[in-house]
Amino acid sequence: MTDDDWMQRALEEARAAAAAGEVPVGAVVVKDGALLASGRNTPIAQHDPSGHAEINALRAAARALGNYRLEDCTLYVTLEPCAMCAGAMLHARLARVVFGAADPKTGAAGSVVDLFAQPRLNHQTKVQGGVCAAACATTLQEFFRARRVEAREQAQPLRDDALRTPDARFTDLPDWPWTARYFSDLPSLAGWRLHFVDEGPRDAPLAVVALHDAGQWGYLYRHLVARLAAFDGPRVLVPDLIGFGRSDKPKRASVHSLEWHATVIREWIERLELPRVLLVHAADDATLAALVASSLPAARLAACLPVQTQPDAASAQAWSAPYVDAGYQAGLRAWPVKRGALRDLSPAEAARAAQAAMGYFAP
Repeated sequence: MTDDDWMQRALEEARAAAAAGEVPVGAVVVKDGALLASGRNTPIAQHDPSGHAEINALRAAARALGNYRLEDCTLYVTLEPCAMCAGAMLHARLARVVFGAADPKTGAAGSVVDLFAQPRLNHQTKVQGGVCAAACATTLQEFFRARRVEAREQAQPLRDDALRTPDARFTDLPDWPWTARYFSDLPSLAGWRLHFVDEGPRDAPLAVVALHDAGQWGYLYRHLVARLAAFDGPRVLVPDLIGFGRSDKPKRASVHSLEWHATVIREWIERLELPRVLLVHAADDATLAALVASSLPAARLAACLPVQTQPDAASAQAWSAPYVDAGYQAGLRAWPVKRGALRDLSPAEAARAAQAAMGYFAP
């Protein structure tokens, strides 16, 4: 078997660790071309700070051989060893260590320090990194991504009278790579979670706030966000109104009123301490923008910028992503699409709007 083959065996251990709630790192020890022992991360389950995959694999291999010296053995591990594990490997007299992904925070095989390259040590172990590095890194990234989602859910619990669209519905949407951000503690939200996109310099003197219209969500402004994010200029923010997009969706349509939505947006602008705001809105649906504008101090409002939308059918799947079924559509029922057809902001119109926004930008 090749190094890649053995690293795949270590990845199986890593995935088993992930399934048990441990950080997904796995290791195997090989001698004379045969599997001698395997190990995976167990610090949480065993309440043991030394319960790393490599340590567990070394202990199992030593028991299998009846000897703490693991001469002529190779250890494969999915993540660059830390200093503790590197020291144990050197004490075990391993002939070779092969790892997958580098660890820029605690790696002791070259990333932070290189314990294996100390010439004064009485044993030298050969090291090779980067074997199946992409697969090893992806396993870790997916684990921590899921942990972050879980942490957000626990930190921002869902009210009993609302629904929350699963994050998976928004995965790989065309032209929508922006980081999801949330507030749930604004006074008018009363615990509902408001989603928004926030790109560009946080200290920019102008913030472009793009408000979606009837039946839409923040995806309407994907081309505008991309245009403005490319400039070293204004900050650009796109909120999803409650009931739309990635924001929480109350089960009753009765909670929706334009006045209430305007209050939420005003509180959100105040919480973000935006110094000067340019409100962008669809030209044929200006009511919400007008209400928000009227609630802001004159010194804070730069202007309202209308943009032209056009009929769209190509991205229907993306538009429907927030609305899993009829239960998620109370906002759509309360604030229906009046034009009879879905509309979108074209790349050309987004470019025009971005240039117009730059005209208000005064660093």
